[in-house]
Amino acid sequence: MAKILTREGMIKLQEELEDRKIRLRQEIASAIKEAKEQGDLSENAEYSEAKHQQNENETRIMELEATLKEATVVEKTTGSLSVQIGSSVILDCKGKEMRFTIVGTNEVNPAEGLISSDSPFGRALMGRSKDEHVEIEVPAGKLKCVITSVA
Repeated sequence: MAKILTREGMIKLQEELEDRKIRLRQEIASAIKEAKEQGDLSENAEYSEAKHQQNENETRIMELEATLKEATVVEKTTGSLSVQIGSSVILDCKGKEMRFTIVGTNEVNPAEGLISSDSPFGRALMGRSKDEHVEIEVPAGKLKCVITSVA
C-alpha cells in the first residue's frame, strides 16, 4: 500500500535519509575504528555500542528508502474550504481550542499537532468544512467539536 506524505513530509524524510547516509555513517565508522584500536573486541563495550548504532542506522536507512520509494505526495488543493491532507484545522471542543495539521501516517507527531488522516481525529475531520459540527471517537467516549478554521 502506498504511503501518503505531504510535500513537507517528503522533504523531511529525504533530509533524514541524506543525514544518516553521510554524517551518521561516518560518525559510526569512526567510533568503530577507535573501538577496534583498543584491542580485545570480546569485552569492548564501545565497540558493541557502535556496532549496535550501525545496525540501527542501516535499518532506518532501509525503512526510509522503502517509504520514499512507495510514497505518494499529496498536494493540498489551493482554495479548498474542506479539510484534506495538509490542512491546518482549529476546533472548538466544549470551549477548548485544539489545533491540528492533517498529515500522512509517516509524518505524525502529536506533540507538534501533526495528526494522521487515518487517526480518529483525522477521519472525523477529512472532507469537513468550517462551522461544521463533528463527533470524534475518543477513549472516553464521543467528543463534540465545531470546526472554527480550515487553512
